[in-house]
Amino acid sequence: MKVIVLTGPTASGKSALAVKWAREMGCEIISADSRQVYRHMPICTAVPSEEERGGVTHHLLEFLEPADYYSAACFEEDSLRLIADMERRGLDRVIVCGGSMMYIDALTRGLDSLPTISAEVRQETLQFFEQEGIEAVREELRRLDPKYYAEADLRNHRRLIHALEIIRQSGIPVSELRTGAAKERPFEIEKYAIDMAREELFDRINRRVDLMITNGLEEEAQRLLPLRGENALNTVGFKEMFAWFDGLMDRQTAIERIKKNTRVYAKKQLTWLKRDPTLRHLTT
Repeated sequence: MKVIVLTGPTASGKSALAVKWAREMGCEIISADSRQVYRHMPICTAVPSEEERGGVTHHLLEFLEPADYYSAACFEEDSLRLIADMERRGLDRVIVCGGSMMYIDALTRGLDSLPTISAEVRQETLQFFEQEGIEAVREELRRLDPKYYAEADLRNHRRLIHALEIIRQSGIPVSELRTGAAKERPFEIEKYAIDMAREELFDRINRRVDLMITNGLEEEAQRLLPLRGENALNTVGFKEMFAWFDGLMDRQTAIERIKKNTRVYAKKQLTWLKRDPTLRHLTT
């Protein structure tokens, strides 16, 4: 079995190229996108339409509710199960397409065996953050796991909260649970990333946001407003729309902020991609 990974920054054309390859190879696609797993938000998360899927079977798209929990560890388990099933069905290759780099790493390298967080621990930790603030979370991590604290991105609130969840669930410091060792996989892996000039990429991002607005992003955000506290909606597009609804900025500022924040996200993806020497780069 050959697993062909196609990744790259947001708006770089991954989905269309994956469909082209899949039709040529006669294979299926596994989506590696941490937001496209959720229903009810296809505009903000740029879920490919049925027409854009070109008749190719796609997996792990829109199968969860926004309140449902999902993680890179869940993706690792689900994607390995799907690949094994495809092999049993006689397929000899699959395309894994997406820009969620933690998901790509989870499949190709594996994750350390971290505990599943119970609903009780998740709620208790969230309540601690909401009542005491992020500084209290940082201080708790510094006390319980000084090694992790010294290496962590202290501006990444979600990562810090999750680290605290792991410690509370397991009773073991995160730094002791992490090995960083790659797992062996029972399949061949080829990894490709789309490269393009930054000016072209940013222009594509700006045009995509304009199209999202035309296609009804505002209405989608309004429908999901009651669920704004769910992690699934803590994403570029919804956050700016919600800020506009709250009167914190005007409509045009919100749209421009979506473009800016999407460009920032793309830069982070590009930085991540540069660290992977196994990638084969496709220039456009």
